[in-house]
Amino acid sequence: MNIQLNQKKVFFASDFHLGAPDETSSKQREDKIIRWLSSIENQAAAIFLVGDIFDFWFEYDKVIPKGFIKFISKISNLRDKGIPIFFFTGNHDLWMKDYFSQELGIPIYHQPIEMTIENKHFLIGHGDGLGPGDQTYKMLKKLFTNPFCKWLFKWLHPDIGIRIAHRWSSNSRLTNMGKNEDHFKGDDEWLWAYCKQINQIKTVDYFIFGHRHLPLDLPVSDNSRYINLGEWVSQFTYAVFDDDGLNLKKFEG
Repeated sequence: MNIQLNQKKVFFASDFHLGAPDETSSKQREDKIIRWLSSIENQAAAIFLVGDIFDFWFEYDKVIPKGFIKFISKISNLRDKGIPIFFFTGNHDLWMKDYFSQELGIPIYHQPIEMTIENKHFLIGHGDGLGPGDQTYKMLKKLFTNPFCKWLFKWLHPDIGIRIAHRWSSNSRLTNMGKNEDHFKGDDEWLWAYCKQINQIKTVDYFIFGHRHLPLDLPVSDNSRYINLGEWVSQFTYAVFDDDGLNLKKFEG
């Protein structure tokens, strides 16, 4: 697919973590996200939502998590207006299946994808489990995505399963804060290292990832850049690609 701008822009955002850390702050964040989406809808050639949009999501056969109806209604409205939306799972909402694609016409991507936008080559994904290191998480991801494990989990009553998942999610955030995961690691930035590895195999103009919770704009080579989108719990950052190139911005509205 080659997305053409036609005097419009392509927007990228990730890590909304709707549902965390509590209902009150999540609803306030949801309102801010909707204001951002409303502010860009007339300019948008496409919108990429790059993982961890929900702090937890599990689709039972007949049940989805309660809440987020204003956000879901907003992106449904954007689709009705003909704006393409590309939705990626992250490590917090990796158990999404086909609800969005069937009900809203929004495709779900579980792995990074390559995309051509205005003849520039993009590699886009959430970023979890990529690059060197983080072996513990990589093992856990294999466990969580195992079909038998998902089958076992779905037999928990949703009230129990979702409560367990939110407790796990909270502990995960606390652990990462203790590891100073929100600080730039220099050459040890593992997604940056991953971009450099891929760029030795193929030419990529822009690598777009989330997950890191740290807005970054770093060179990969003379003609390639790695952009990390940051998060919307406290930073409210996103990226926009237009005729001036790709730039990180912060929503103040």
